[in-house]
Amino acid sequence: FSRDSSFSFLMGVILFDVDGTLTDTMDVDTRCFLQAFVDVCGFADVDPDWSHYRNATDAGIFQEVFESRRGRSPTASETVEFREHLVALFRAAALEQPFAPIRGAVALLARLGDRGEYRIGLATGCWSDAARVKMASAGFCYDDYPAGSADDAPDRETIVRIAAQRTAGETDKERNRAIYVGDGVWDVKMSRLLGIPFLGIGSGAQRESLIAAGASDVLPDFSDIDRFLFVLHKFERD
Repeated sequence: FSRDSSFSFLMGVILFDVDGTLTDTMDVDTRCFLQAFVDVCGFADVDPDWSHYRNATDAGIFQEVFESRRGRSPTASETVEFREHLVALFRAAALEQPFAPIRGAVALLARLGDRGEYRIGLATGCWSDAARVKMASAGFCYDDYPAGSADDAPDRETIVRIAAQRTAGETDKERNRAIYVGDGVWDVKMSRLLGIPFLGIGSGAQRESLIAAGASDVLPDFSDIDRFLFVLHKFERD
């Protein structure tokens, strides 16, 4: 990717997406989101392909669908109502069937934490309370990590900037790039816009779509931690 000279990060920062990257929740996310639109807003036949939206985040999708159906932006109270119902649907789904982590993700985060070589943060398009439910059900703790979320902005570029700043902290003034780990074609596009290295997670058709979007490195999951670390070190050498 081309480097954006106006945007740089501390080396050693790795930012992870949540849905489809750390937690195997893409299907339940879509199901609950569509149900929330029906339950709260009465909106049926919402397009479930999040790549079609300007901003593939909880806040961005809700705003775009609401505006297209109602001809105006949602009020703060309407957004809160939708968000709270959506999170309640996630909680109910998690009670019915606990969410699974992406293979190897729990062990990877533990190993990265033990090594102390990298600062780990989250940059998710979820609202934070939705991410907490998903991660807790899959065996993680959202609040263990600095994070940027759809609470902060509807667009991923701003979310990643905020997450990187929170993860890097103020202890080291040497600036360099972060690395973003994600599973969506929107993640590839966002990383290109910001000029930061992207490591894709996906297999089969998902892997092919990430490569077609411009990802040069895609792993099926985190089961091969040594391979993951090899790719990180390759990014640092580039």
